[in-house]
Amino acid sequence: MAPRVLVSDKLSTTAVQIFKDRGIDVDYLPDLGKDKEKLLEVIGQYDGLAIRSATKVTEKLINAAGKLKVVGRAGIGVDNVDIPAASRRGIIVMNTPFGNSITTAEHAVAMIFALARQIPEANASTHAGKWEKNRFMGVEITSKTLGVIGCGNIGSIVATRGVGLKMHVIAFDPFLSDSRAEELGVQKVDLDELFARADFITLHTPLTDKTRNIIDAAAIAKMKDGVRIINCARGGLVVEADLVAALKSGKVGGAGVDVFEVEPAEQNQLFGMENVVATPHLGASTTEAQENVALQVAEQMSDYLIKGAVSNAINMPSITAEEAPRLKPFVKLAEVLGAFVGQVTEDPIKEVEILFDGSTATMNTRALISATLAGLIRPQVSDVNMVSAPIMVKERGIIVAEVKRDKSGVFDGYIKLTVKTEHMTRSIAGTCFSDGKPRFIQIKGINLDAEVGQHMLYTTNADAPGIIGLLGTVCGENGVNIANFQLGRNRPGGDAIALLYLDAPFPEKVLDQLRAHQSIDSAKPLHFDVGAE
Repeated sequence: MAPRVLVSDKLSTTAVQIFKDRGIDVDYLPDLGKDKEKLLEVIGQYDGLAIRSATKVTEKLINAAGKLKVVGRAGIGVDNVDIPAASRRGIIVMNTPFGNSITTAEHAVAMIFALARQIPEANASTHAGKWEKNRFMGVEITSKTLGVIGCGNIGSIVATRGVGLKMHVIAFDPFLSDSRAEELGVQKVDLDELFARADFITLHTPLTDKTRNIIDAAAIAKMKDGVRIINCARGGLVVEADLVAALKSGKVGGAGVDVFEVEPAEQNQLFGMENVVATPHLGASTTEAQENVALQVAEQMSDYLIKGAVSNAINMPSITAEEAPRLKPFVKLAEVLGAFVGQVTEDPIKEVEILFDGSTATMNTRALISATLAGLIRPQVSDVNMVSAPIMVKERGIIVAEVKRDKSGVFDGYIKLTVKTEHMTRSIAGTCFSDGKPRFIQIKGINLDAEVGQHMLYTTNADAPGIIGLLGTVCGENGVNIANFQLGRNRPGGDAIALLYLDAPFPEKVLDQLRAHQSIDSAKPLHFDVGAE
């Protein structure tokens, strides 16, 4: 059955056609997002939900969305999506961070010009029949210092535009490398230096606990007299009351504000001030940007629902369409390794180490880690997946460590999982051969080469004669057919293991018989999802 997607906000009809062209059933109901009760009633029918800002994806809606696999936000902001709730339910949340980057950056640059030349006020005055040429004395932006707070995707575009306008551009961004700053032609500075030097300050950072109120009265006091401040990023970055006071005192010469603490901003203390240019969150409002983000979200959601490719996900490692075919067998391997340990480990897990050796170390290890953790806790939480697993592991206080190393053995690449509980340490390693099927290559430090079966029995014992006969006898007497088996030991007379491949789940009463034998240390039934690809 084809995946089914609901478009509940106004998106380009070209995006709807993309879904159809990819073989996805799509319902285009652009006003449904405003009807919370109706949306709640129908959401359970859909695998995907494409939205803009009108649809509120609340925890209540997520809990009603039994089939939902992905939410696609056409745009960068995901404030209207309960991401923790989506993650716990294993729903991927995607956005389109690059579709409106140029548009938003250009709006910020337009604000710089508008403030420098007082264009909105001059326009209103001229339309009123006044000729106040001497009233609107502007400033040149050439040779002025532009301070960019947040030099990521949008900020870097603004920075390069500033360089092109012959401004001196300085930037504050904890993640901006020296080489990237040099490439952009900007000077990397700390925040206090930016405040002290900039003639124009423009914000391009997300709203987080660290950035909230980044410009307040204390910050403004460090700035040049007459500084002009532009915020086309997020409301809440600037303390509006402090900005109003600074505008009234003349400390701040002007402000360009596209975003507000409360939106829609039908009333605001900044409104009516002559030295404020205010726009209603227009950063992404161009024909090109709206078309771009709609097409991107449709393509991203289609790629995920059809191919398993993950792009621009907020709560999951990205998997490109190109790497998905190569990565898919190892994602399965990672899940199987986690599932093996999860099924044989009874004590609470305290630490997890995932080793990527050889070629696996060059892969998308974040995705492989997520898959491993999903397999590990699935025996306890059946509906966990790669999205929700990291959240659940973190909530349980399990420490996860990743190790990468160059090829160290006969295999081109393999994954080794080691878990620690209060009383023991357990490890298992596996790889994928050319057929793409996962194989166990080491269990409990014992080397072997074992395929993964749907129904298996794992036993441990001291290496001694008669164990194979014992297993065969007990199974035969109880009508349990052994399809195949693999054995391994670390040394003669040392530790030994056996993997039995069965046609059906191992009966509990037969397990009790095996466990009653003193020669069997442990016997664990295993189940793996090894259905046809």
